Amino acid sequence: MTNGEHAITGTDTDTDVDWDAAAADFDDEPDHGLRDPEVRQAWASRLRSWLPERACDVLDLGCGTGSLSLLAAEQGHRVTGVDRSPAMVDLARAKLAGRDAAFLVGDAAAPPVGEERFDVVLVRHVLWTLPDPGRVLRHWRGLLRPRGRFVLVEGVWGTTVPAVGIAADRLTALLAPLAGDIRVERLSGDARLWGRAVDDERYAAVAVVDRP
Repeated sequence: MTNGEHAITGTDTDTDVDWDAAAADFDDEPDHGLRDPEVRQAWASRLRSWLPERACDVLDLGCGTGSLSLLAAEQGHRVTGVDRSPAMVDLARAKLAGRDAAFLVGDAAAPPVGEERFDVVLVRHVLWTLPDPGRVLRHWRGLLRPRGRFVLVEGVWGTTVPAVGIAADRLTALLAPLAGDIRVERLSGDARLWGRAVDDERYAAVAVVDRP
């Protein structure tokens, strides 16, 4: 199973995996649990460069056990995490106990946040699993405050045909109608992020929305 396949915890389209059963072992993957200090520091450094410098409200969709949520909270941000797996949410709540964070059970494609709005929508390895990522991005756009931003960590994994994932050029095309400032940061070359060398396409797309 590829790293991308391990990380799908935010969408109801992934019906073949029992994420409640997988929750106990989910953090064993180096880039999930971030237990290795070097891997953890690599993600913390990247996240700091992607998020605003000021304290802000971050919506972590498909949050899994809350590892990225914890990094964001440690950097002073307020975090709301959403995952469809109650077991994952329970682990995330325990991991961030005492911090300015809340976790909800729900579908990442349509998170149950009501009228609340956020400065950042943070998503890792979830968007590619959705049948209509363009529609989902438009919905997520409505959850952002003016000048809010997307931080989307995605990729194309393995050598299967058709490819598993979403390529950076396709994602930037989907973001173009929604954001005026889009940058793509290639992540494949940084083995510290994954706990090993990888040769497939992995990247982060950071996009600031250009209209309220």
